[in-house]
Amino acid sequence: MAACIAAVCWDKWSSMGTKFRAAVITLFLSSLLLHQLVFSESNDGFVRIELKKFKLDENNRIAARLIPQLPDTSPNDGVIVGLKNYQNMQYYGEISIGTPPQKFTVQFDTGSSNLWITSSKCYFSRGCYNHYKYSARRSRTYKVNGTSAKIGYGIGSISGKISQDDVSVGGLTIKNQDFIEATRLYGSVFDFTKFDGILGLGFQEISVRDVVPIWYNMMNQGLIRKPIFSFWLNRKEKEKKGGELVFGGFDSRHYTGNHTYVPVIRKGYWQFDMDDVSVNGKSIGVSGFNAIADSGCSLLFGPTVVITMLNHEIGVDREDNPKCKSIVRMHGQTILNMLLVKKREKICSLSGLCRIDGKKSNNSRRIFKCNTCEMIVVWMESQHKRNQTKDVILNYVNELCDSMPQNRQRQSTVNCLRISSMPIVSFLIGGRNFTLSSKEYVWKNGDDCISGFTSLDISPPFWILGDIFMGRYHTVFDYGESGESRVGFADATEEV
Repeated sequence: MAACIAAVCWDKWSSMGTKFRAAVITLFLSSLLLHQLVFSESNDGFVRIELKKFKLDENNRIAARLIPQLPDTSPNDGVIVGLKNYQNMQYYGEISIGTPPQKFTVQFDTGSSNLWITSSKCYFSRGCYNHYKYSARRSRTYKVNGTSAKIGYGIGSISGKISQDDVSVGGLTIKNQDFIEATRLYGSVFDFTKFDGILGLGFQEISVRDVVPIWYNMMNQGLIRKPIFSFWLNRKEKEKKGGELVFGGFDSRHYTGNHTYVPVIRKGYWQFDMDDVSVNGKSIGVSGFNAIADSGCSLLFGPTVVITMLNHEIGVDREDNPKCKSIVRMHGQTILNMLLVKKREKICSLSGLCRIDGKKSNNSRRIFKCNTCEMIVVWMESQHKRNQTKDVILNYVNELCDSMPQNRQRQSTVNCLRISSMPIVSFLIGGRNFTLSSKEYVWKNGDDCISGFTSLDISPPFWILGDIFMGRYHTVFDYGESGESRVGFADATEEV
């Protein structure tokens, strides 16, 4: 996928203490801009932070870092952080760290839990020189910690030391906040990102080095009345206002109707049950996955087996996949016959495509055959539930092979002229169908049109509902007064 220069999928994974997540970040080169905070208090109980931009020069750089902070007001009914939007792919806002304040732009990310900022001690990575850098020696409130920390991504990683300082977000000053000073940025992606770091809004359970997340400390230090934050993302990329993040509540002007709430079933990510996926009101035949709401992810990710079916239904451009088709040709009839009489989990082993003992092979060719067989079983099963004939089922599976992504770094494209006739896709959450139109799930990049539904295989599998979904639906993240956390969705309004 290309966007100005490139677009990259970050894979941060979680297994035995390692953290997993995904975020798509558009990379680009443009003239640097520095955003200056302008504070105003409105009559709706929120402190608003509007972002204005001006051309960067050395005088502006120095002046911006010396702007005094707002006096602390504690607790608050809610504070709003203004967000900037780049091509509906990156949403980011400003924070400051230290005394006097040093200002940075960050991506506010519900799919991770740590705050990291590029450090002034970052010398040996090219990406270090394209971002503002935190200088501990310039802050009177800095406290040394020194614990090493690293966060890994599929196309790079960051590493550094944990430091402690005061952090200001939306006019609130969080005292003695631990964060990572990133001294190394591994990967060319960091050469072009719009933001200087990431501010995680996930649970402490997935925090690297068990650092207390910044929004926990907002609650612990009594800075907000309610343990809630919410996102409104403006999908009109040319509008001045890119979105708003509210800490301590939500703004009623950001949504219409009522929120549909679902409980968080596993703390770490904001993870909940998602019941079904349908196209034009018709279930695709695979359900029962969990999902997470992830503001740090631009697109919408799901298991390859289901994303392939979904992209096939919406009509993505097909690409010949002879390896997959050969498995269908050689084993399809056998798999289908066995599906009617055998237990699903044994079919691929009995067909000789997976190991009999159920363990994963180390041979890449054998892995491909096994994974493809397991997908074919699911595809056939979905059609069998619809009482399709054997010929129809085999033909359907053969067509799906050409809709299956052959390169994980490559998104599926669609014919731009067909967007207006493409179907409605729905996600059943909490008893409500949340719909996305083709104009909402197709991302236009110049003359190219790209499906926002992207494959990502995680164990155990779950969906990642990124900005494509959160832009359509105002999202509330509620920690709960007694720790019973939940996520709520309502129809988002247009610019407010």
